[in-house]
Amino acid sequence: LQVSYFFKRQESHRQDSAYLLIFIMLLTLTILTIWLFKHRRFRFLHETGLAMIYGLLVGVILRFGIHAPQSMSDVILSCAVNGSPATLLVNVSGRFYEYTLKGEVGQGKGHQVQDDEMLRKVTFDPEVFFNILLPPIIFHAGYSLKRRHFFRNIGSILAYAFIGTVISCFVIGLIMYGFVSFMKVVGQLGGDFYFTDCLFFGAIVSATDPVTVLAIFNELKVDVDLYALLFGESVLNDAVAIVLSSSIVAYQPAGDNSHSFEAMAMLKSFGVFLGVFSGSFALGVVTGVVTFTKLRDFPLLETALFFLMSWSTFLLAEACGFTGVVAVLFCGITQAHYTYNNLSPDSQDRTKQLFELLNFLAENFIFSYMGLTLFSFQSHVFNPLFIVGAFVAVFLGRAANIYPLSFLLNLGRKNKIGYNFQHVMMFAGLRGAMTFALSIRDTATYARQMMFSTTLLIVFFTVWICGGGTTPMLSFMSIPSTKHESAWPFRIWYNFDHNYLKPLLTHSGPPLTATLPACCGPLARCLTSPQAYESDKEKRLSYANYTRTGLKISGNSSDGVRNPSLQTSVLTMCIEEVRRRVQQ
Repeated sequence: LQVSYFFKRQESHRQDSAYLLIFIMLLTLTILTIWLFKHRRFRFLHETGLAMIYGLLVGVILRFGIHAPQSMSDVILSCAVNGSPATLLVNVSGRFYEYTLKGEVGQGKGHQVQDDEMLRKVTFDPEVFFNILLPPIIFHAGYSLKRRHFFRNIGSILAYAFIGTVISCFVIGLIMYGFVSFMKVVGQLGGDFYFTDCLFFGAIVSATDPVTVLAIFNELKVDVDLYALLFGESVLNDAVAIVLSSSIVAYQPAGDNSHSFEAMAMLKSFGVFLGVFSGSFALGVVTGVVTFTKLRDFPLLETALFFLMSWSTFLLAEACGFTGVVAVLFCGITQAHYTYNNLSPDSQDRTKQLFELLNFLAENFIFSYMGLTLFSFQSHVFNPLFIVGAFVAVFLGRAANIYPLSFLLNLGRKNKIGYNFQHVMMFAGLRGAMTFALSIRDTATYARQMMFSTTLLIVFFTVWICGGGTTPMLSFMSIPSTKHESAWPFRIWYNFDHNYLKPLLTHSGPPLTATLPACCGPLARCLTSPQAYESDKEKRLSYANYTRTGLKISGNSSDGVRNPSLQTSVLTMCIEEVRRRVQQ
């Protein structure tokens, strides 16, 4: 028996290696095709769309083209057990063996067990997505954030991400509840589907992921404000959607009817939302601030420490009952703003490249897996009425987010969000990795299985159709370049941060001895590091060099006569260049 078990484990190990090799080959093929597309300047299909297509092809082959050899001699097809125990102890000739529950193998019996086993092996545990694949994607979004443009539009971004996501969630939930009620009347519903399920569906499909659109925006150099609005919304509303979906799951009225409306349960659920989000935000910011690295002499160790502390933020938040997505997002933003300045030059380059690489691989892996899951998942529920209702609801939910909020925001903005911007933002509401991860995390009930199957179709449509049509959409809308202006909260925050926080937490910015009042001199000298004085000295020398260069260049005109206006112009340019470098 032990020898037989050993050989079975060996065979299982070889199969697992082959299945992982499939995903590696998918990523390799995607990378090679991306290289070809970049050479050919083909923008109508992004790498995420390619990864999904390749995943679909492999899924078709695994589902219909490959059948595992049938070895049913050692399989017992009937065993009377009440319930579904997670662990089963079996007494065989006086020896006890432990068996763990893998779940239902499908509707078929006997000859289909082996094929179901093969498809289950290429279906990953949902926790793999949340604990391994999502953290680098979310962290990279925060770490690579263009903070200046982000904070210039922070009010509008927060409105779209928070208020807009909640509006979208309830609009989609109400529309889907109407469709579900109609499906019950016509007898097209095969299981329970409650209003809370509809709201949950609204929350998960409100998480936008415009990876394709933003990649094209980068290549085409479109307006930075439009880029900031879309990117900022997509980064933050992923975090809002996951907390919102958790709050909906936490909605639990008292009494027997757990799906009735109750004001106290609603307030409790809202309190859960605020508590989880604020706690996750605080944890991410704190861990980002305290990530001090004193290993500048050993860049490899410094990079490794930075990487581990960043990833541990996600796990710490999950272990504390918060949301790791929110925590790691704001940890990345905080570390990019403060900790990055304390890293050695080698570590600065390495961390950027490392998280960019992890983000690329994780994101393409997830999109490849999406295509594969369409055929490997065993419990799909495709309902035409529900699918049609979902597409209508997603469209109306996105419209209810963008257009009314843009109208209200324009009342207080000097730089208005034009209709062409609004149409592009409406069109660019792709669904991606976060929507998929939230939907696959729980597929135990009929309602959740129907949501998951429909979500896959929504992701496919938005990535292929909306992502592929972004370039023509931008050309049709004639997006112009706009002047940049900073809102007064941003200006106040920038001055406070530049004069006090950055000198305290990093070696950049003016020394505290120059910004704090004279009465705080001893405290300022104690808190200012020697590196800060050296950095300030280098900036002053750089300023002086630029000034001398400007005077030397502009001191005389071509005929030997001094040209004061030219001198002033070049000197101004030099000063602006110094300021720009200092601000970076």
